[in-house]
Order: sequence, then structure tokens, then C-alpha cells
Amino acid sequence: MHAFRLVRAAVFAVVCVMVSAVMHMLAGGGPVSPGVLVGALPLTGMGAFVLARRQRGFGMLMGASFVTQYGLHTWFSAGAVAQPVLFEHRHGGGLSMLLVHVALASLSAYWLERGESALATLLHLLVASVLTLLVWRVPAVPRVTSPVHDDGRVLSVTRLLAAAVSRRGPPEALSVA
Repeated sequence: MHAFRLVRAAVFAVVCVMVSAVMHMLAGGGPVSPGVLVGALPLTGMGAFVLARRQRGFGMLMGASFVTQYGLHTWFSAGAVAQPVLFEHRHGGGLSMLLVHVALASLSAYWLERGESALATLLHLLVASVLTLLVWRVPAVPRVTSPVHDDGRVLSVTRLLAAAVSRRGPPEALSVA
């Protein structure tokens, strides 16, 4: 189960870091070097791995996503590639940078929450299906007939049990049939 959790965390980390880097650059941040991207993957993946231990609520995921986006913004800004003077612009600030990271944090939290819910539902359905198949595979119990003596009389225990069984429906005295 840890391997499955590790794969989920790794996929999330790669997608989160790559989308954050692209949006960071589009919002006015400098280009991010491949070394900085690779350095961001283990920390993001480790956080996702820890959070994937059990299903989390949207609030918890939103908080973790905001912390991750703030950390990625700081990491990307610190490791930005130097640009020629021709393309120099205001780096790392502005409303667009804030909005991009807030939007990505919200999208990441929503993606994680919906993904976790879908995965939990899928696993519940899988377990229910397997249990249903197992129940269908159990051989049918042969019907028990009332034990009869050699002379054709029914045992008294069987008569006692038959009398104790109550039938549903209206009393026979009120029955139309």
C-alpha cells in the first residue's frame, strides 16, 4: 500500500511543481532552472506522501496547498535564472503572482480532495464487488428436510420447531381465502 501511496504522491508532486513553475513564469517570475525544479520535487512529494496516509478534508488540503505554493514561490524566486537586461521586469511581486499562486493552491486542494473521494469510492465499490463475488461462489447449502422415522412419523423436535415458526400476514380467521 505504501508503493501505491508513493506513486500517487510522486505524480502529484510532478504535476504540482511543473504547473506552478509555468504559471510562476507567466505571472512575471523569472525562468526556473531545471535544477530548481528537481529540487522542489522531493519536498512536494514528501508532503503529498504524508498527507496521503488517509483521506483529508478540503480545509486541510487547502492549507497544505497554500503552504506548498508559498514555498514553491520562494524556491522559484530564489533559484530564478538571470535574465538579460532586455527582458528584465519586476520579479516575484505583484497582484498577478499572488493570484496565480492562490488559484493554483485552490485548484490543487480541489483536485486532491475530489481525487481522494473518488479513490475512496472506487476502493469501497471494489471491496463490495469482491465480497459479492465471493458470496456467489459459496456453494448453496442443501435444503434440510424434516427427519422422518422409518415408520413415517416426524420427530417431536421438528414438530416443536414448526409450531414455533410464525408466519407473516393476517390471522387465518380474518383471511378471505
